[in-house]
Amino acid sequence: MNLIAKYNVQTPRYTSYPTVPYWDNTVDVELWKQKVHTSFIESNEKDGISIYIHLPYCESLCTYCACNTRITVNHAVEAPYIAALIKEWNLYLEVLKEEPRIKEIHLGGGTPTFFSATHLKELIETILSTSIVCADAEFSFEAHPDNTTKEHLQTLFNLGFKRVSFGIQDFDLKVQKAIHRFQSFEQVKKVLDEARAIGYNSINFDLIYGLPFQTLDSVVDTINQVILLKPDRIAFYSYAHVPWIKPGQRSFTEKDLPVDAEKRKLYETGKEMFIKARYKEIGMDHFALPEESLHIALNQGKLHRNFMGYTHNYTKLLIGLGVSSISDCWTAFSQNVKTVEEYLELISRGVLPVSKNHFLTEEDLILRQHILNLMCTYHTEWNKEQTLLLTEALERLQDLVQDGLVSIKNQSAIVTEKGKPFIRNICMCFDNRYYSKVAQSKVFSSSI
Repeated sequence: MNLIAKYNVQTPRYTSYPTVPYWDNTVDVELWKQKVHTSFIESNEKDGISIYIHLPYCESLCTYCACNTRITVNHAVEAPYIAALIKEWNLYLEVLKEEPRIKEIHLGGGTPTFFSATHLKELIETILSTSIVCADAEFSFEAHPDNTTKEHLQTLFNLGFKRVSFGIQDFDLKVQKAIHRFQSFEQVKKVLDEARAIGYNSINFDLIYGLPFQTLDSVVDTINQVILLKPDRIAFYSYAHVPWIKPGQRSFTEKDLPVDAEKRKLYETGKEMFIKARYKEIGMDHFALPEESLHIALNQGKLHRNFMGYTHNYTKLLIGLGVSSISDCWTAFSQNVKTVEEYLELISRGVLPVSKNHFLTEEDLILRQHILNLMCTYHTEWNKEQTLLLTEALERLQDLVQDGLVSIKNQSAIVTEKGKPFIRNICMCFDNRYYSKVAQSKVFSSSI
């Protein structure tokens, strides 16, 4: 059987384990606070903490997007939201009880550059004034090339941001029209040149394969243009078609999408082009130049993955601020409420805006580590005490072993070169929660 057809099934992306649809969805804010405080005390001095800030506003809807967004051209929404983020941060400071050491800040969205440079400065300065910044800290933000100004770049750089990720997706005009995401090569080059002149030392491009009306020729053309600009990192994501979650994706149909072998060819061609241009493959869907920190972390065995994706910084505690943000203290997860109105209302009452929690069991923690190992190093090992727990996982892996995608030997699983495109399928074999409660309806995007 064709491997792509066989393994092209709904599969999590494993930015966490358990994945959000399989959380227990307990809501216990007091227990969450206790877990956060314990994690902070155990790890702040050694590793510091990470902060993710969700800025949900966009002026227009990009139809490929599956993020939590709020579409508006009314910029009067900025000030109340920034004020709420600051209040939420202060609520967490009450939980931490000591000055945090910040290892990582990431601004995501939505469109962070929807917000004025002045408002972003107010937010970041407030957080930094209550914290210690680690010597090796990394601050980064996501940016739309069409609305990121030199003032945005300079202001954030002055605050310690040295990495920026530009959402490019595709340069083809027909594809851009379908996904309602417009930026020319010239616009991207202008903002890229400005960022480099200011001093940004890591620039990422987000690209997506599998978008409506993409062809092999159009993807090759886009990648050739990207290589000319030579970003330090490239995230080459598979388009997740989830119209049952994001109705905006119904503006085109499955008939407009490259699928199965055709879609996989887009990725393999892109990968080949990136490698030829000196980029190194990093985990799943990522590429980096040899001198870039992500590749160095991979070589040193320090690559980490969390809700923000791949990073060279490991922290045990990730605090998510803003609507729909997810926090992780290693032994527990928490997600904020998903509407701006409810978020603002809870914050105004001095309440952490938690919508659901998951408190990890001992089994969860063991499986989480194995999945994280596979996603970051393509390899994981277990001891005799864990063998019984992994019995079902090893049984599920047998089919993939027969297909040459993974090798099992000496209490270890090693992903083969042939198996790397199927890493999500391999990790799913370790996902006991998925198999104990297989969704009756569509939850995840397809793995290919």
